Amino acid sequence: MKDIAIQGAAHAAAQQSASREAPVEAETEAAAPVEMDEEGGFSSLLSQGEEEAKTLVEMIQEAQEKAEAQREALKLPKNSTRYGDAPLEAYARLARARSTAQVNSATGYARRRLAQFKTALHTDSENSARIKAAISQLQKAVNRGERKKKELNQERLTELRRAKAAKEEKKEKEKLLRQEIRRRKSQRMVRESGYLREAEISDRLAAHLTATQMELRQQAQSLTASTTASVEAAAQQYAAAGASAAASAVPMEAGFSGQA
Repeated sequence: MKDIAIQGAAHAAAQQSASREAPVEAETEAAAPVEMDEEGGFSSLLSQGEEEAKTLVEMIQEAQEKAEAQREALKLPKNSTRYGDAPLEAYARLARARSTAQVNSATGYARRRLAQFKTALHTDSENSARIKAAISQLQKAVNRGERKKKELNQERLTELRRAKAAKEEKKEKEKLLRQEIRRRKSQRMVRESGYLREAEISDRLAAHLTATQMELRQQAQSLTASTTASVEAAAQQYAAAGASAAASAVPMEAGFSGQA
């Protein structure tokens, strides 16, 4: 009888021990998925941070490529027309003119080029400074052509007077008239050579102004591109920092829950 009682007590104690171990195992099994979920969330946050970092690098590279493309586009001239050559050609024709018909031909060339450049002023905005300078010089060439026609007429009249004085054997008067004709011609030649120098200087100044404007435009575009890239980079860095902070907070919460 005593043996039976001892065996019954041992069996009851074994059942109670098994009932206590069963909830502990169940709690362990229930906690395991939580730890797995926490590890999965941490890895997903890390992968998200890596993707955002890659996106940041790609955006910076894209901004740099756009800025470089803009610089290359500015280096290549869109229009290779030499606007400064037209005033030089007009003044050269005007200087070679020895009659009213030749002067009309020179001023006609200047008027045609003047009309073309006024149209180009609306289509080639990048070279507006050079076009305006050429237009100004061509307009002056037209006005100076009208002046030369008057001077040629005066010289022709003076030559007629000289010929008449020579015919009448008025040597002193004929000599004075010949000197006057030479003086007027020399003065005109000096003045016309000055026209060519003036046109050349005007074109150089306009070319320098155009190059300065293009350089300033390039700097402004580069500054805009770099500013945009900096703002986007700051935003991406802020997002990446937030993701990293959230990812680092997950193990701490898991540790606190485990301690509780």
